[in-house]
Amino acid sequence: MDLGIAGRQALVCASSKGIGLACALSLAREGAALTMVARGKDALEQSAEAIYRGTGASVTTVAADITTPEGRAAALSACPTPDILVTNAGGPKPGDFRDWERSHWIAALDANMLTPIALIKATVDGMIARRFGRIINITSGTVKAPIDILGLSNGARSGLTGFVAGLARKTVAHNVTINNLLPGPFETDRLRETAGQWALQSGKSEELVLNERRATVPAGRFGTPAEFGDACAYLCSAQAGFITGQNLLLDGGIYPGTF
Repeated sequence: MDLGIAGRQALVCASSKGIGLACALSLAREGAALTMVARGKDALEQSAEAIYRGTGASVTTVAADITTPEGRAAALSACPTPDILVTNAGGPKPGDFRDWERSHWIAALDANMLTPIALIKATVDGMIARRFGRIINITSGTVKAPIDILGLSNGARSGLTGFVAGLARKTVAHNVTINNLLPGPFETDRLRETAGQWALQSGKSEELVLNERRATVPAGRFGTPAEFGDACAYLCSAQAGFITGQNLLLDGGIYPGTF
């Protein structure tokens, strides 16, 4: 299927590795022109070069922390009129809520709620004026099924979800959609970080924790970043203009609810 986004400008945050990189790659394969943002310059440049070699797509890189005003300004300077915006930022560290101070909560809100809102605010009116826009927020499966040690993420990302629910119903009449992608367990560094925290608490090895978690997935495995990236690309497509304000859960069947 031709997704109809060749030549579209795509700003993809935290895209040097993991599921952010997978989203950038899937969009590049569809002919989108990328602006990739990440904090680590070396990893970012390597990933951008690999995408260019593999797809021939136009790729611009911005080494910056998207969770800061300066980082957002740099990203938007490089890509001032994106047609596609993929917001993404690393989740807060797992832990016990008794150990978290106000500063921990503010940092989580800044990264996983307020930064996406700031990027949407900076770009959505231009999308409306051009009559095309696709905004994807990478949140977490914990929005639907919270994990106790990820309380900072549970709270901040749920706040973003509530905000998007209202705005997405106003922008869709202008062919601007806003949706959230909720990853469950994917083969990423974040998965291993969380497993490491569980291992410390339980006294088990990290590999045993990972095997036990894998066994809870009805699919019998963890997700691959490529699967996630292709789901993102579809929601960014011309064909997805009737989908807005949705929370697409990619978790291999873990969430047991009907709704």
